[in-house]
Amino acid sequence: MTSIRLLSAAALLTLATSASATSFVVTTDAVVNAVAATSDATSDVTSSFDDDKIVLAARDDAASFVASAGDIRGAQLEAAFKHIRNLQPQLAASDLQLAQAILAL
Repeated sequence: MTSIRLLSAAALLTLATSASATSFVVTTDAVVNAVAATSDATSDVTSSFDDDKIVLAARDDAASFVASAGDIRGAQLEAAFKHIRNLQPQLAASDLQLAQAILAL
């Protein structure tokens, strides 16, 4: 009877370890993909607008926006968002991603 319990415990431990490893891989993949998407959006914006006066003027507002987690939205930043989205309508970036890209200029 003890050998059956020991074998059962070993089987459960193996299954639990496998489930944890799979969960870790899925979580890691999701985080890496999210970072890659943010990086792509940032590089698209920074390469296109590194000398744009409207976008550069919004850097202070972008810093406030990022620091406040989106609570502080300055007029220059709103103008930059509108300007960027008018020039690149295919760009699928959130306001936070755009603000971070502006800060990277």
